[in-house]
Amino acid sequence: MKSVFLSAAMPLVLAAAVSVSAGTSAFSADRDKQFFQSVEGQWVGPGEIVAGKYKGTKFNCNFKGSTPEGSKVGMTLDGDCRVGVFSQKMGATVERKGRDGYKGSFMGGSSGAGLDIISGNVVDNRKVVFAINRNQLRGVMQARVPNENSMIVTVSVKVDQQMVPVIGMNLKRVDDVAVGAIARN
Repeated sequence: MKSVFLSAAMPLVLAAAVSVSAGTSAFSADRDKQFFQSVEGQWVGPGEIVAGKYKGTKFNCNFKGSTPEGSKVGMTLDGDCRVGVFSQKMGATVERKGRDGYKGSFMGGSSGAGLDIISGNVVDNRKVVFAINRNQLRGVMQARVPNENSMIVTVSVKVDQQMVPVIGMNLKRVDDVAVGAIARN
């Protein structure tokens, strides 16, 4: 049962890590690109559902962030999250779409099993705040990269007229070097 809720809630978490809204100035575009580049690489870490029916459920995630080549601005985050022995593949993509800002999807968007990334704002080169939705669900996500090796993600959903935090994650950057290899004598 917890894995079912995690599958439904994780789109919110992943969308947070990759979602921002486009500004029209060159400064805003540079700031946006700088944020996306700061999320490139391998990320792992724990998360917890902090409110609702599955409060206290802990999970672990593993993601790889990448940015598109060329003049496109955006990113893709692929990986999986695990609760106990259950694992769920996760993938999100966001890209600037002209003056309309950033648009994206997680696991096929709201027409599939995921959600739509509908708007957002890069506050500075270390933080994004944005809006996401799926059918009647409205949410706000904040992703903060306080330094080059950590990312903190908080998801809140609208309940009645109030935003209620429901998910928190603390991810750490890891390198691509294999560890635990045994050297030959």
